[in-house]
Amino acid sequence: MDIGLFLEILGIDSTSSNEGPLADYLAEHLAVEGCSVQRLDGNLLFSWGDPQIVFCTHIDTVPPYIPPVVEKREDGQTIVRGRGTCDAKGQLFAMYNACLELAAKGYEGFGLLLVYGEETGSFGAKKFREQHPGGKYLIVGEPTDNKMVSASKGTKSFAVTVRGKSFHSGYPVYGASAVERFVDMVGALRSVEFPMDPKLGETTWNIGRLSSDNPQNILSDLLTFKIYFRTTFASDDMVCRVMEGFNDEYITVEAFGGDTPAEYMTLDGFGTKTVAFGSDAPQLTNFQYRMLCGPGSILVAHTSSEYIRLDDIRQAVENYVKIFEILKDRI
Repeated sequence: MDIGLFLEILGIDSTSSNEGPLADYLAEHLAVEGCSVQRLDGNLLFSWGDPQIVFCTHIDTVPPYIPPVVEKREDGQTIVRGRGTCDAKGQLFAMYNACLELAAKGYEGFGLLLVYGEETGSFGAKKFREQHPGGKYLIVGEPTDNKMVSASKGTKSFAVTVRGKSFHSGYPVYGASAVERFVDMVGALRSVEFPMDPKLGETTWNIGRLSSDNPQNILSDLLTFKIYFRTTFASDDMVCRVMEGFNDEYITVEAFGGDTPAEYMTLDGFGTKTVAFGSDAPQLTNFQYRMLCGPGSILVAHTSSEYIRLDDIRQAVENYVKIFEILKDRI
């Protein structure tokens, strides 16, 4: 593996909405003899023959950008730190090297799809679904500890507006605090017992973008926030019903969609797991069978200490080659 290439890829800031420079670099530097390159808006498709088996991952990362650093640990492992090392430029690098190995073995009929905007709504995957017929098998790269994912949680996103009546906080009886109504809403939501799913476990949610611009001595007349659910097969519909039930004369809930929980194809000979994170896989319905696997741990993705072990990338290359060799006989 050309670790210098990996470091160059990591050295280009491609936080979401800023993927263009990396896409330009990849289009120029990943193309090899026998491989064709298509640019489909911000997406890139590298093809060896007619690709019915496609490796896929995303080129955008979450902010902030963190430059790469190679580190030799006391246990003898070499790791690379920096933004995107395990989500998902490590997958990109492993999949590209797997493609090179497959080409060296004389195989064809595979491709490498690199999409934009995964972290902010899978915009690249949705665009590719509209523009391309897809294929039979899709292997999506995400940090799954090199295990094949049997199922993933869904996602549901809502924007909430809470209204109150502004008034001097010394005389609250004459006003109505949007903050207090927000607290009551959160308390009611915390009391909801979502069913435990036998495969995906509990339903979780997180609040962000919380804003109320009132001075501390004035009752809030307006509070806004966004709430993001990780849903299961047992709770996906219920989450929508619960959130819709909060709509009244003071609270407006606007749904922004998301993904439903999904099951994925797995193969014998690989470890399996379920995951609670989203990916582009649910959006790429133009493929008949979808798989989800890759090097790295989700527990360090999106953190300031994000890293990946080079040994895990090497293992991923072996896994991807093996997956292709299993699937090619099923086409």
